[in-house]
Amino acid sequence: MIDSTESEFMRDEDFWNLIRGRRSIRRYQQRDVPRAMILQLLEAARWAPSAHNRQPWRFAVIPRGETRRHLVEAMADRWVEDLRRDGLTDEEITRRVERSRQRLLSAPVLILLALSMVDMDTYPDPVRQQAEYIMAVQSTALAAQNLMLAAHHLGLGSCWICAPLFVPDVVRAVLDLPEDWIAQAFISVGYPAEHPQKARHPLHEHVLWVGEKGDIS
Repeated sequence: MIDSTESEFMRDEDFWNLIRGRRSIRRYQQRDVPRAMILQLLEAARWAPSAHNRQPWRFAVIPRGETRRHLVEAMADRWVEDLRRDGLTDEEITRRVERSRQRLLSAPVLILLALSMVDMDTYPDPVRQQAEYIMAVQSTALAAQNLMLAAHHLGLGSCWICAPLFVPDVVRAVLDLPEDWIAQAFISVGYPAEHPQKARHPLHEHVLWVGEKGDIS
């Protein structure tokens, strides 16, 4: 007889393998990702927690093709301008931009992660309004983590790419997004063509225990 605990919940070993095994994948096999799997990733994303349960996340799935190429080239043109203002050499600019361009173009699937403030609370003062915006950002990031863990569970790789943060107007214009969508990141998705290994800092370097020792047993 199967114990109900084992049938209803993930085994402890499987859970930690999922958490610790996920990596940021930047090189993919050129296999197509089935639409059904992409929908599974988005389904996982929408079950993330969110501020006030307002679910401010928005997703745009961008397959390979002319639309993506147009987007990548428009973003690259803007980045070149920024890097020139930063004083980088033409050689360094070309190297950086081309590396980014290839990563965005070669990924089998690119998912734009955006947020909308339409359903979030509004406040008359800028401090609380800024906090509300940050809550929407946090909620959207939680959805992304669900998506990326689901990708790893399904044998896919993924990578968070923050480039849209710097050119939200370009992203909105090229993809013809609704005015209330604020671009946050791309998540590239595909079957991994690499298996990077990365360590983590010791936990004690990042944790502060606050209060009396007897408060937590």
